[in-house]
Amino acid sequence: MTRFTHCTLISVLCLLSACNKAPNKVETEKMPPSPLGDLKSCQQYSGLPGGWLKQPQAGMQYIQGGTFHIGNNQSYPEEKALYQRERKVSDFWMDRTEVSQAQFQSFVQATGYVTEAERQGEAAVFQPPQHPVAELAWWSLVKGANWKQPWGPHSSQKTQPNEPVRMITLKDAIAYADWLGRELPTEEQWEYAAKANIEADTAPNSAHVNANVWQGEFPYHNEKQDHFLEVAPVGCFTANHFGLYDMIGNVWEYTNSPFTGTHDDHMGVQQISNHHAFTQYTIKGGSFLCASNYCMRYRASARHPKESNLAISHVGFRTIQKVTTK
Repeated sequence: MTRFTHCTLISVLCLLSACNKAPNKVETEKMPPSPLGDLKSCQQYSGLPGGWLKQPQAGMQYIQGGTFHIGNNQSYPEEKALYQRERKVSDFWMDRTEVSQAQFQSFVQATGYVTEAERQGEAAVFQPPQHPVAELAWWSLVKGANWKQPWGPHSSQKTQPNEPVRMITLKDAIAYADWLGRELPTEEQWEYAAKANIEADTAPNSAHVNANVWQGEFPYHNEKQDHFLEVAPVGCFTANHFGLYDMIGNVWEYTNSPFTGTHDDHMGVQQISNHHAFTQYTIKGGSFLCASNYCMRYRASARHPKESNLAISHVGFRTIQKVTTK
């Protein structure tokens, strides 16, 4: 077990396409409701949505496009959008939940895919300290940690099929999405879906956040007011107004948008993006490690850079599928 020593890792720890015709109203109404949204139903969930590998949009929700205001000019600097804050997105399908262990397992079984963490032989693991430590000392690179054993090979803890898959890199997430004929959301798509036509962010200092986040003094004491010490099964909390679960908390989620600073493109990043290899991509939504005293990012506007090839305890993903009109 090796402590982080590289500055690039420390900066992070501070923390593809398929088209379908637009469904008509009757078709969207026929999509079965997801039996999730409370502790009992999420714990009974198998991790595989109805129609899995039989229906193209199994486990997905149709999102009608529209306009919204990206970012939050009253919060962290990287969330500010002072120029062209209003954004527009087209219709798309989106996973109702984060991709589960069971879903990723079916991908691996079908393709023989080996994740980057398995190839690298290690991943970044959160280890709650038992006494006061320096900032970020709660992270360790653990040999043998990967999506099958997120705590490492010597831990007695076992993953559950209904939990979000973790220890996944951007490349791994894209490979899974490609297998299903899907892709990762852009940051605009993700934030539009998370806000669900509600402009106000969840306040970091609110008395109750309906999500799996850290309650108590991070990283020493988690009061488990949400019933979870660490990651929760997908769909344990009420869906947002678009019918999506866990857009806030549980695990951070990958987008396919490079992280280049604020939302304002002062340096012409959009013009060079097709000719430049980015190493940091934007993750959204916060995680079970976000607390009121540290990383107050369990909000729809929250964003953070993430190294694309680093597998870590609190990052997962969900997929989208584009829609084309006739």
